[in-house]
Amino acid sequence: MCGIVGYIGPQTASGILLSGLQKLEYRGYDSAGIATVSEAQLQCIRAKGKLHHLQEKLASWENSAVLGIGHTRWATHGKPEEHNAHPHRDARDRLAVVQNGIIENYRELREELKERGCTFRSETDTEVIPHLISEKLDGLKAKGEPSLLEAVRQAVNHLEGAFAIAVVSADFPDELIVARQQAPLVVGFGDGEYFCASDPPALIHHTRTVLTLENQELARLTTQGVELYHFEGNRVRRPPRTLNWNPVMVEKQGFKHFMLKEIYEQPGVVRTCLEKYVDSTWQPGQATSPIRLNLAPELTANLENIQIMACGTSWHASLVGKHLLEQLAGIPTVVQYASEFRYAPSPMTANTLTIGVTQSGETADTLAALETEQQRRSQQPAHLQARLLGITNRPESSLARLVPAIIDTHAGIEIGVAATKTFMAQLMAFYFLAIEVAYQRKTVAPQRLGEIIDGLQQLPAQLEQVLESQERYVETLAHDFVETQDFIYIGRGINFPIALEGALKLKEISYIHAEGYPAGEMKHGPIALLDAKVPVVAIAMPGTVFEKVLSNAQEARARDARLIGVTPMNEQEAKETFDTLLPVPAVDEIISPLLTVVPLQLLSYHIAALRGLDVDQPRNLAKSVTVE
Repeated sequence: MCGIVGYIGPQTASGILLSGLQKLEYRGYDSAGIATVSEAQLQCIRAKGKLHHLQEKLASWENSAVLGIGHTRWATHGKPEEHNAHPHRDARDRLAVVQNGIIENYRELREELKERGCTFRSETDTEVIPHLISEKLDGLKAKGEPSLLEAVRQAVNHLEGAFAIAVVSADFPDELIVARQQAPLVVGFGDGEYFCASDPPALIHHTRTVLTLENQELARLTTQGVELYHFEGNRVRRPPRTLNWNPVMVEKQGFKHFMLKEIYEQPGVVRTCLEKYVDSTWQPGQATSPIRLNLAPELTANLENIQIMACGTSWHASLVGKHLLEQLAGIPTVVQYASEFRYAPSPMTANTLTIGVTQSGETADTLAALETEQQRRSQQPAHLQARLLGITNRPESSLARLVPAIIDTHAGIEIGVAATKTFMAQLMAFYFLAIEVAYQRKTVAPQRLGEIIDGLQQLPAQLEQVLESQERYVETLAHDFVETQDFIYIGRGINFPIALEGALKLKEISYIHAEGYPAGEMKHGPIALLDAKVPVVAIAMPGTVFEKVLSNAQEARARDARLIGVTPMNEQEAKETFDTLLPVPAVDEIISPLLTVVPLQLLSYHIAALRGLDVDQPRNLAKSVTVE
């Protein structure tokens, strides 16, 4: 969740480090700092709060060092105070470390180090690392074999947990050491200069040639090149790759916030997904599938069950996926909170596909849940063996290296912490998977599959229509709710998960308490919350549950709640039911979630913006949740 950057080369390091940290602000943080090495001296400067506080300190800091590391911290151990900010140093202030992740055995290491005379200046788990490396370095020096790389290698073998680290030392002014275990870290290759970062957006203004470290790997960066090693000490040789990214992708391009830009990018994301995965020439009756996911046949053959593991917004997308897989493909499907599954896994069922859904591909709970499933099924008979599939926006991520197959959602870089376009792309992935499996199992008539695909093909234009017609209207509507304290969202069937997602978006960025419920459950308790101060947003799309949702909405109206309806404009009964309409085009009920979510995204955005909040970096949240 923290941000790491590092640099070695001919340029002044501090400016590059600060720029890199700015590109990682979306990950969430509460303090920041950098450390540089120049003329055999280590300099470190840290600040609590946002990066501008660090920038103000750097303005009066004369430093021409060409080697350094930087960090944005999201507090896990110790309050967000300057003394807990990274980088952390050894007792002699000759060595500095930045870390992403959690050191699970830090208490034991801390006590052992204290017994050997170490004094700690923070409450963090990270501070054990520089002390431990310093000890190992002293031991190597005593043998006449000083090596920062070897000292780091020995130290990381004492660490337990998920971590990525970058290390510099005043005694080794020409090298930067990095290491990775279960937390993302990439190395960037320039012209006589090298970079490291916890996420590629920090690098792409300098280079698109990167090498992603695998688990239990460390690297030595010098101006001469990069040396890669395993924690056991053996040399590893692996070529870098070129990112298909453009620096413009991480700019706001005239939008006030990244979140609004990304909401507007959704029609383009859907177009890209359709181009990548749909055979536009397919016609009902053809002997080939209309979907081109290129999954191995054995992954989906003879399926009896599907289980999906996800967190947050990805969990909501998975609930829509469950509906599609059950209603189209006819396969019993359960959606698990990844954080719960890893400690209480479901009983093993035969011929089960396990899907991990994570935007970043680095979500610690989801990765751990998939590893749990993989391990517990590894010694089972063939019908109980693990079948793993990932859905992610980052095909270079840890998820892609863990599972044998992924569906790349092709959403592009998403900077706003609150997921919008990546949620849309995850939904598209589930539509494609459900259609593909339904085609294989012949559970849906080809003509019906063709109707659904035709509906998906119309979506980009319909999404643009919603954005063009809704944004100004929703911005005006949002003024009514700037002081509101509670919201209720309701939906049924395939749109119940959209009610959950709408409530989550409002909570995440406006800090208004909001809850999503199945509309039919309101009278079983939540209706007690309703009065004139609690707006109710109902998703009412024509189809199997349309009349039921309107009936449930009437129950809320009878309690004086203001009713807001996400519904087609031409539905007269809906007009008579709701006080305010957020109209969307009339579409087949099964594809309606792809449209109904957009007005809810806009409503959340405009309420938060009018409240003067940091929409892209909401408090206490991070984009990539790489800790348990």
